[in-house]
Amino acid sequence: MSVAPYRDRAIGTRHMVSSGHHLATTTAFQILEAGGNAIDAGVAGSIVLSVVQSDFVGFGGVAPIMIKPANGDSVVTITGLGSWPRRASLKALNLEHGGAIPEGLLRTVVPAAPDAWLTALSRWGSMSFSEVSRTAIKFAVDGFPASDFLSAMLTNYKNDIGRWPENARIYLPNGKPPKNGELFRQLDLGRTIQYMADQEKTAIDLGREKGLQAARDAFYHGDIAAKIAGYHRENGGWLREDDLADFAVEVLPPVVSTYKDIDVYTCGPWSQGPVLAQSLRLADGLNIDSYPHNSADYIHLLVESLKLSFSDRHHYVGDPNFVDVPMDELLADDYMSTRADLIKLDKAISGMPAPGVISGFQIHQERSGDPPSADFRESTQIDTSYICVVDEAGNLFSSTPSDAMANAPIIPGLGFAPSSRGAQSWTNPDVPAVMAPGKRPRLTPNPAIAVKEKRHWMPFGSPGNDVQPQAMLQVLLNLFVFDNRLHEAIEQPRFATFSFPRSSEPHPYSPDLLQLEGRILESTVQDLTARGHVIARWHDWDWHAGAVCAILYDVKSGIVQGAADPRRSGSTLGW
Repeated sequence: MSVAPYRDRAIGTRHMVSSGHHLATTTAFQILEAGGNAIDAGVAGSIVLSVVQSDFVGFGGVAPIMIKPANGDSVVTITGLGSWPRRASLKALNLEHGGAIPEGLLRTVVPAAPDAWLTALSRWGSMSFSEVSRTAIKFAVDGFPASDFLSAMLTNYKNDIGRWPENARIYLPNGKPPKNGELFRQLDLGRTIQYMADQEKTAIDLGREKGLQAARDAFYHGDIAAKIAGYHRENGGWLREDDLADFAVEVLPPVVSTYKDIDVYTCGPWSQGPVLAQSLRLADGLNIDSYPHNSADYIHLLVESLKLSFSDRHHYVGDPNFVDVPMDELLADDYMSTRADLIKLDKAISGMPAPGVISGFQIHQERSGDPPSADFRESTQIDTSYICVVDEAGNLFSSTPSDAMANAPIIPGLGFAPSSRGAQSWTNPDVPAVMAPGKRPRLTPNPAIAVKEKRHWMPFGSPGNDVQPQAMLQVLLNLFVFDNRLHEAIEQPRFATFSFPRSSEPHPYSPDLLQLEGRILESTVQDLTARGHVIARWHDWDWHAGAVCAILYDVKSGIVQGAADPRRSGSTLGW
């Protein structure tokens, strides 16, 4: 059994940050120390992630955000997800690309992260864009030492990066990725962010709001938009000036799910947030707390709950601006009870379960797939990061920014690739997440906030594509049901099912596949195999098993504690 690097929890009484990279964590902490609130700090840290962790996070990518204001207002979500360009064509993808969504420009959706960050600043922040982006600009222009993880990721995806000259120029200087500890610069990206800050300064005398609007206009109406649209026009892409000019993120209420005295706020059906919500309800109905933690019974019941939730995701969930998603019905007591009746303790449901039947709503055709192969590998998509912040006043910020640069070309002179999140759409018209002009893909990043007894608040999230809600569910139960300390809840060995069509192109489907970390007992593996699960092993502390960051805030005592997952290079800082 391998041992994780020892990391004690950070604990204090003032404010706390936890994120996927120590430079983002430190930046957000410095914003708090300078008088900014959790939203200022979260946005600053997110922009830094788009520089120092640009293998996972794109400045022009996605950035779903969840905020709990300290003033007593309800939890809100900022969608942070772009839509397909109005010239995008399902017919072209089916006729010219065999139904695939090819890597490159034809999976581009409107960049949403800048609008999400500026919307958060405008409505709940206190600082200017210039103030919160200053450190990110410095890291881009002056450089930062490449981490071991960044160097390894760029090395793994060297061939993918090398397909586009601009990507290779930036990420493969001298023909190879930066070595760990080597200074890495992204000058064009730094100039892009600086341009937005400079445009803000030209209007700041008219007030903070006018300044933030000027920064936004620089991206969606000004020179940045023109360069993005021009590149697409010249290279066969679909994105144009009007797509950028007409785009705006939405501010929406969350989906709320309950487990005993725990309320969990998840993102809506524009994302896979409903998977976490449904799985939690199913676990409650199955009395999951009565089974020994990480026993074969416990793992089996959680996996079967997740499989049912992923089936409903596949058959019912898509952009709610285009699809009538029966969200209330999917969480209703009678529906949850009917679904839970399908779970048998001694036998796994074969493949992906059939969807539940909801009166008045269409059930889309179930997909079949090939059996899992012995050489199953994780998705080749480089994925995501995460950041959460709690400030002294009690504001909570939770966000999962994403989109990298290995499967789409960087726009020359801008330093980033516009969001390639179209890879999480489908070309099968019978699937609710089928692509369409103006429609959003069904997003995997899904930040969340949980609260126990209205006292213990926890922003939390994880990278990991379809593993995200699975890792988040396990940490939530470890903490609040099995009374682990926060860092112990995150460090417990993990598991994940893949018995459903996965979110990202080409949507592989591995019936019955269950991945387990190496620390789970072999006797448990044998028991699960006997029930019909096809077991594959992750290494101990495998980064594919998710990387949960979380902060636990006790509103009664004022004590705040944070932890970051040792499976990746996250960190926590507070006092």
